[in-house]
Amino acid sequence: MRAAICELVRFRRLLTVVVLSNVLGNFALSRGMREVGAIVSVSPVSYLRAINNPWVITGICLLLVWLITQLSLLSRADLSFVLPITSLSYVLAAILGWAALHETVSPERWAGIGLITIGVSIVGRTAPRTTASEEVPQ
Repeated sequence: MRAAICELVRFRRLLTVVVLSNVLGNFALSRGMREVGAIVSVSPVSYLRAINNPWVITGICLLLVWLITQLSLLSRADLSFVLPITSLSYVLAAILGWAALHETVSPERWAGIGLITIGVSIVGRTAPRTTASEEVPQ
């Protein structure tokens, strides 16, 4: 019983890291690209210049954390659970864009964000894994 509770706590921490690293990584990329300016080019040189921006570097690092933790989360739970639950990052990204980047969020977008929140709460009440659990070598 205690092991199951510890595993649930670890799972929730991992889920929190996945959501926060996604939101903050995309926020940092957006902030950095606003400083860099619009890039519409087939040349990689423009994109390499963008990588010199500290916000872009931070965003890339946070999204690497997101990728690693997302892989770990997917190894522990079903895709049909992980993706809806981690879509909470869309909600937080919209709120952060509105509050910190001063983006205008239309009523239609807020309605969509509300629907995502409802969906996350419904999926969050289900078991993370519906398939037989297999021992994965560490």
